[in-house]
Amino acid sequence: MTDTVAVTGTERFFQPDEIIVSKTDLKGAITYANRLFLSLADYTEQEVLDAPHSIVRHPEMPRCIFKLLWGTIQSGNEIFAYVMNRSKNGDHYWVLAHVTPSYDASGAMTGFHSNRRVPDRDILNETIIPLYQNLLQVEKSNPNRKDGMEASFQKLAQTLEDMQLSYEEFIFSLGKPQNTQSATAA
Repeated sequence: MTDTVAVTGTERFFQPDEIIVSKTDLKGAITYANRLFLSLADYTEQEVLDAPHSIVRHPEMPRCIFKLLWGTIQSGNEIFAYVMNRSKNGDHYWVLAHVTPSYDASGAMTGFHSNRRVPDRDILNETIIPLYQNLLQVEKSNPNRKDGMEASFQKLAQTLEDMQLSYEEFIFSLGKPQNTQSATAA
């Protein structure tokens, strides 16, 4: 999916007892997507298999969050992150993602596994959305996309330093990542 697909502003929702699951290879190409992923993203299995996971990347998601996510999982660590994804038609849906590296029997990293749950709506509205809007504003204020991402990454790092929290501590301070409080459609 390219950034030329218009965003609709329409949010999609899923149930608190549902989990979106996908797996990728080391380069981020999708190797597995469950039915809920396909339903929310509005793609067929054939369309997503071997496609980059960024096929569901929403243009209003700060790129620095993905830089942090990829750096964390490629170093062999897990991460929790709030992410707004884009459906094929331009709708969006919020998730609390838990992404972990996958390993083969010999201990070699083979790819990544992500489970995504319904995020707490209050955490989104009060903390995540304002933070992401700020980070996105920093990104867009730079004429060069790479410089913008670096500037927003530094803004995120400074924000965390000001709070005297690591990223992981920040996410856990918001509430338990397994929180599955229902998001209700407006």
